[in-house]
Amino acid sequence: MEDEASPFETSEMMGSFLASTPLLEASWNLCSRANATAPGSFLTGQVESADLIAFSGTEFVNGSEADTDDLVPLAGVLGGLFSALDCRDGSSRGGGTDDERVMVHAGLLKRFLSIFESPGLQNRMKAMEERKRSVVLTVLCITFGSPLLGNKSLIRAILRQRWGGNFCHVVMRHDIVPRLLFAPLASLNTQLLCLLRCGQLPMMCPHSGQPAIQISNEQKAQLLRFVLDFAEARLTTTDEDMGTGLFWPFGTYLFCSEGGAICVDGHNTVATAKLLHLILATATATSCIDDHLKYGECVQKISLQFLKTKGFMEGNPPESSYEAGLALALESSGLASQELISISARDCLQTVRQINVAPTLNCANLAKCLSKITRNRAQIEWYKASCDVSDEQMGYYDSFKQNQASMREAHVNKFRIKLARFWDGVINMIDNNELPYDFHTRSKWINASHFYQLLVEPLDIAEYYRTGMHHKQGHYLKHGRERRHEIFDKWWKGKNINEEENKRRNFAGLTQDSCFWARVEEAQESLEKVRSERNPMKLAELWQGVEEVAEYARKLIENKRVSKDVLAKKSSYSLLEEELVQLRDMKSKLQQFPPQFPGLLRMN
Repeated sequence: MEDEASPFETSEMMGSFLASTPLLEASWNLCSRANATAPGSFLTGQVESADLIAFSGTEFVNGSEADTDDLVPLAGVLGGLFSALDCRDGSSRGGGTDDERVMVHAGLLKRFLSIFESPGLQNRMKAMEERKRSVVLTVLCITFGSPLLGNKSLIRAILRQRWGGNFCHVVMRHDIVPRLLFAPLASLNTQLLCLLRCGQLPMMCPHSGQPAIQISNEQKAQLLRFVLDFAEARLTTTDEDMGTGLFWPFGTYLFCSEGGAICVDGHNTVATAKLLHLILATATATSCIDDHLKYGECVQKISLQFLKTKGFMEGNPPESSYEAGLALALESSGLASQELISISARDCLQTVRQINVAPTLNCANLAKCLSKITRNRAQIEWYKASCDVSDEQMGYYDSFKQNQASMREAHVNKFRIKLARFWDGVINMIDNNELPYDFHTRSKWINASHFYQLLVEPLDIAEYYRTGMHHKQGHYLKHGRERRHEIFDKWWKGKNINEEENKRRNFAGLTQDSCFWARVEEAQESLEKVRSERNPMKLAELWQGVEEVAEYARKLIENKRVSKDVLAKKSSYSLLEEELVQLRDMKSKLQQFPPQFPGLLRMN
């Protein structure tokens, strides 16, 4: 630890920076005005080059709706407005259980949609886009004392899209509102629940700074005990148990107290939830409500100079920058003087730091594993090359499919399985947020996965058809393709490769459509059905499918986007073309003779 740079110095600087810029204070002022003058709507403003849109935080839920505190799926909202967050894994597959689907607070979603669809907001957004003249607008969402929004799948989807840094939640030390949804609000007594649902939990009034309605000390104490009891359960929650709670924090948290401000990266959701509980545990019945009224005062007071005055004037200074940063973080969170709680808070801060380092370390270790597994890929490359020059003249796809009893093909199958196991492991690590959130955009991994896919997926297809899985489950493209290949397709397409600008002079080393052979297999089956099909409509459909595959293959060959094994004399594709030519020729002659293939005459 002695020589290690402190990550907590950075978080202290982040908190100082956010608190000292005009953006934070201007955002609060506009939100305060929106609460007072535009309940249920929004106000707009500008600070320097930034456009501001402030949404009212009062009356966000209609008290007559009993299910507004529930979680609802985000998929399909406004015709796919949030499509980037719809799928759990980034593949084309959606759905899943409630625990897997991205879900958000029903009342807040309803309020957002009512504002988003309003002509006023749409016109304002268009005006900003025209003035900025930018294809992409960078968005920073700042909340003040906001309740939790969604489930664990929402958090993971946001992190996977690398949007975590676009959310900054300002939370006063003892404000109970950001912790409310740790508890099931339906369990509250009727009076308190009515106050909350009617939006009457006190909000900052820009003129008087007084609560909109008075709550007795007994009610405050009851509410605090209720939330703390449920929030305390998060202290024993692990990442694997996240499904036991509904709402979880995401994004960056700016914790404010009399001691300053500290930014906590929300990549470790469980640790952030524990900090929310630990800091609230020092609250009183009065402070848990009063702190919700202090955001304006806090934003005005906190400044870079204020944080710089903090130091270690008493006692011995920490021996390392790591310990110094940790001490500053605890001091700014307001927990340094709470001996028992500060120990747990210190552990949470260390966990946050460790989780941020772990993905990078995992990625480095994975690179080592990739270099080791490459020898299996090289064996399959050698196998393909040997098939290309073999006297059998059928290419590696057909050789692997037809020679299942051969020792050579058995070894190739073993290499295929090892590579599949490695890449499935990579996908699992991504699903569990164990790798950097930009992992899928890194050229090293995009290229490695794409090369693997082009080389090995044809063997996956061959295995699927030679074992007869297409008779049990259906054809490969719709029913047999592994999820890893679907994900790798998305990675490659996201790289925006322009094939028109990369025209080839020679045939490709690997066929550039990894599913080419699956299309050939479907076309072969369609041709077999043509021989006996008597229904003209079905026959026309079969012929259309075959001709589409033939035309698609012709274009690939013309653009030299296939490997030479496709054109091998005895390859499945070459045999398909020969049979197709024969049947086309027979169609033109069969009118003169009794039909051997009844359906063919009906096509003329």
